[in-house]
Amino acid sequence: MSRPGDRRAFLSLSSRAFLAGILAPTATFAASTSSDDGAAGARPSRNLYDDAFVFDGNSTPGIGGICCSDDTAEALKVVRESGVTAMKTTMGGFEGSFEETVGEIAAVQRLVGHFPDHFLRVARHDDLERAKREHKLALILSFEASSMLGDKPDRIETFRNLDVLVMQLSYNRKSPFGCGCLDGDTDGVTSLGREAIARMNSLGVALDLSHANVATTKDGIAASTKPVVITHAGCRAVFEHPRNKTDREMKAMADRGGVMGIYMLPFLTEDTRQPMLVDFMQHLTHALDVCGEDHVGIGTDLSVAALTDEDIAYLMKYLEERRKKGIAAPGENRPLYIPDLNTPRRLERVADAMQKQGYGSRAIEKVLGLNFSRVYRDIWTA
Repeated sequence: MSRPGDRRAFLSLSSRAFLAGILAPTATFAASTSSDDGAAGARPSRNLYDDAFVFDGNSTPGIGGICCSDDTAEALKVVRESGVTAMKTTMGGFEGSFEETVGEIAAVQRLVGHFPDHFLRVARHDDLERAKREHKLALILSFEASSMLGDKPDRIETFRNLDVLVMQLSYNRKSPFGCGCLDGDTDGVTSLGREAIARMNSLGVALDLSHANVATTKDGIAASTKPVVITHAGCRAVFEHPRNKTDREMKAMADRGGVMGIYMLPFLTEDTRQPMLVDFMQHLTHALDVCGEDHVGIGTDLSVAALTDEDIAYLMKYLEERRKKGIAAPGENRPLYIPDLNTPRRLERVADAMQKQGYGSRAIEKVLGLNFSRVYRDIWTA
């Protein structure tokens, strides 16, 4: 999912989320174990979260749009108080042209230039550690679509030189490189797509298969000489949906060293209700069971700020536009959020839920961000 790159996509104009307490999970989960310690030996989740490297695998598209206005000061407060160390942010949306995408990248650079004490644009893996050390938000530029590439794989190098470090072969529909999840599960990576993957591998660009269909996901994992990422998806075994991945896909990704981020979108459940933390945790724990604790993270596919009623009304109009364009996935009849995770510190609530289930500190820290940090270190070396 990718949303308009304006201030609303980042900033709820209400600060009430910061006044809300941390909600406990709404159901009891089966206890799980980790490689280091159990609940009895774990640190309180708030201390763990504040100390951890916290990475949102997909968040806040078009973040450059928050600069510079009367709302920017409040946006900076949201960044500080969220506790997030790094995020992958989408450039170009789901159909952006080459020129539009370059413009969004320039807007990010303007944001970083105006607020160097708050933001750091990632060019190499060391920048992630630097962001944690300097208490900044590290911004990883990425593509969720391939429209900005057209049918020209050589543009991958152009955008890599602009610090775009994560790219996909397609959005929800077919592209010159591969097939998205809404066009069936049979068509896979094209010959042009294989050339694109080879260029990504050689340039140190991560291949993201979040929106790919089953065949393109399988082909992409097989064709890549480096680990691949699925930055934001769910588990099809928990809920059948084209944006969710099968156990076979997840296991193949993990076996090659990749990482999958679980998203916080409505696609976690049937379309008759809004998903809650309990539903998110079912997907997260299933992914941990299938992939192992070294290969799972969180990619919310949400903006950092909590949503207000005004934001939700805006989003529902936006989702109607997506349906009219034929790019909306099944289930886009609900707001894009989880009510009991509607806070900038939503990843802290996940850490708390994992701890209550018996996961140890090390496993929680991996899911919060260490796994994504590790896989990008492995991939970004050209």
